[in-house]
Order: sequence, then structure tokens, then C-alpha cells
Amino acid sequence: MNQILYNLKLFFYKLFHKESMLSLENIVCYVCGNEEFLPPLDSEEELRYLQLKEQGDLQATETLIEHNLRLVAYIARKFDTAGIEHEDLISIGAVGLIKAVRTFKLDKNIRLATYASRCIENEILMQIRKTSKIKNNISLDNPLCE
Repeated sequence: MNQILYNLKLFFYKLFHKESMLSLENIVCYVCGNEEFLPPLDSEEELRYLQLKEQGDLQATETLIEHNLRLVAYIARKFDTAGIEHEDLISIGAVGLIKAVRTFKLDKNIRLATYASRCIENEILMQIRKTSKIKNNISLDNPLCE
């Protein structure tokens, strides 16, 4: 779990360094803490923040991410049997959410939650595939029989 949290912090640092005042501690607190997630935005608020995001407002991007972390937790629950801790799944899904918010375009005529849910699931699935490949590797240094 520590390696994934380190990677998540590094990702956030690279993503928001010098572009935003987003606090890493706040995001990690949401992802790994016991605090409740912010409620989802209503349709009008979401549209307003999306329009601001497309104009380059980084605070609007942060708001969209923070208000959609509940969606990440919901989707991560589907993958609880994958052998990865729930907090790690949420961290991985948060990366997918950030990518979704940053690449979302209003002119595609699709809701942010629909687009983000696909990005979140894809990010989690990529991590599951990556860890399953590592899990099945056998090293010649390890004894075959004990």
C-alpha cells in the first residue's frame, strides 16, 4: 500500500505542481482517511464548473475531482475481490478520475460521471492486470520446493 500511496503522491505532484494550489494532504485524506466524501454536484453546478475548467480554471478542476471521489469509492467496491486493498483501489481509481476530469470535453454530449466511471474502471483494471502479471512470475532464485 505504501508504494501505491507514494506513486499517487508523485502523480499528484507532477499533475498539479506549479499549476495549482491543490494540497496533496487533502486528496490523500479523502482517499485514505475516514472523512466523508463531498456530495456530488447537481447538474447545473457541474456544467458551470466544467465550463470554467474548459476556460483553464484549475480551481474548477479541483472541485470536480473532489466532488466525484464518491464515484471512485463506489466503483472500487466492485473490485474488492481482486486481491488489492480497498484503499489502494480507491487511490488507483482517483488517478483515473483525475485523468477523466482533465480530458473530459463538453461537446461530446455525455455526462462526466459516465465518462469518469469508464476511466476509473480502466485505471483499476490496468493495475489489476499489472499486479497479476507480477504475481505469476517465478524467479529462478526462489526454491521450487520447501
